Amino acid sequence: MPEADAIVSRLLQHAAEVGPQLVSWRRTLHRYAETAWTEFRSSSLIAQTLAGLGYRLALGRAILKADARMGVPSEAVLDAAFRRALEEGAAPELLKDMQGGFTGVVARLKGGRPGPTIGMRFDIDALDIHESRDAGHLPVREGFVSCHAGAMHACGHDGHTAIGLGVAQVIARLREHWPGEVVLIFQPSEEGTRGARAMVEAGVADDCEALLCCHLGAQSSQTGHIIGGISNFLATTKLDAAFTGIEAHAALGPEQGRSALLGAATALLNLHALPRHSGGESRVNVGVLQGGTGRNVIPGYAEMKLEVRGATNAVVEYMEERARAVLRAAADMHGLKLDVRLAGASPTTASDAAAIERVRRAAARVPEVLRFDPSEVAKASDDAAALMRHVQARGGIASYVIVGACLASGHHSPGFDFDEAALPIGVKVLGLAAWELAADFPREARRTDPAAGRG
Repeated sequence: MPEADAIVSRLLQHAAEVGPQLVSWRRTLHRYAETAWTEFRSSSLIAQTLAGLGYRLALGRAILKADARMGVPSEAVLDAAFRRALEEGAAPELLKDMQGGFTGVVARLKGGRPGPTIGMRFDIDALDIHESRDAGHLPVREGFVSCHAGAMHACGHDGHTAIGLGVAQVIARLREHWPGEVVLIFQPSEEGTRGARAMVEAGVADDCEALLCCHLGAQSSQTGHIIGGISNFLATTKLDAAFTGIEAHAALGPEQGRSALLGAATALLNLHALPRHSGGESRVNVGVLQGGTGRNVIPGYAEMKLEVRGATNAVVEYMEERARAVLRAAADMHGLKLDVRLAGASPTTASDAAAIERVRRAAARVPEVLRFDPSEVAKASDDAAALMRHVQARGGIASYVIVGACLASGHHSPGFDFDEAALPIGVKVLGLAAWELAADFPREARRTDPAAGRG
């Protein structure tokens, strides 16, 4: 085997060479933005690319436990997205395994030398946002603005996917020298924290001894800044609540009706008045409230989409219990039927010191990295935490890496965009971090703090 420094030099060279392709992948994914469980065209592109690099693929029900998926759209929505992907050039032979909302890809590559199994996770879905058409918005100027109304990559997942494909290409070129096996997890439905649990329960990360995850921007808007590990994600639960009442004429017979919208509004006010928990930060938000059919009709149906978050799993369980109690009480007060469905959930966890140290070593070798911080506390939720916890619970280590990037607008906004110069930096840092883990795996390391992030 060539000296380690020679391997590192080759990896950096290959990562630099793939730079233009990263932009091409990112812009294609951005233009054909697909939201949770409908990422058919995106998954087809990912699978075709990885197959061409020699990776062994797993798709469909092999990587997603059907009844563990959360917030799955209706059959009509899934079928329309499936047909659209075919019309837009997705490979039919690949899509057949994904029909019904079984999107995403898991790819494996065995190296030429013995070593550990290193997993890497990249999320692939877009948001339910209509992208800005402002002339100053880069995707508009450069011609890759989303062509799908109401769907937009407003959180950088198109960039995450491009980084994942770049890392895959770099590792494939070094295959004969690579110790162990690489497992690349391209996860659907991160938005709403809906997809990771189904992958965990399907066993995609069961043999991973280490797991690396990443995010562009987020807690760093400086291109060239790397944060080695994010910890203490807010645990979260997402709920969809349907209130069903009785419609009636608003003037001639209001007493005959039961207002579903009034019941939902009662719940909304009381949800935001919930007492917080002394065990840590807690949040509640109602993001959608819809109902009614006309101004002179007592509303017979209303739908609410809400979420709770907590600093620990115990806190979020408390918030969920209290939220469900408020929903039930509001429905009973107004004589309504109530149906509450789990639409998403994710735990909290912490990045491991041993994994962060490998990211630090990697970042130190990348000239474009201008600043490195070992860790920061999370300010939001990400269901990568479910995969991380799973690996950690089985004795492995994990880290969630921030690849800093200048942003045109905040995450989850119509004008969101990121500095594409961050893409090759991400490939170099994550590729080298995977190499550091594979070549010098910390066999003695387990969770540095077994209680950290476990709530």
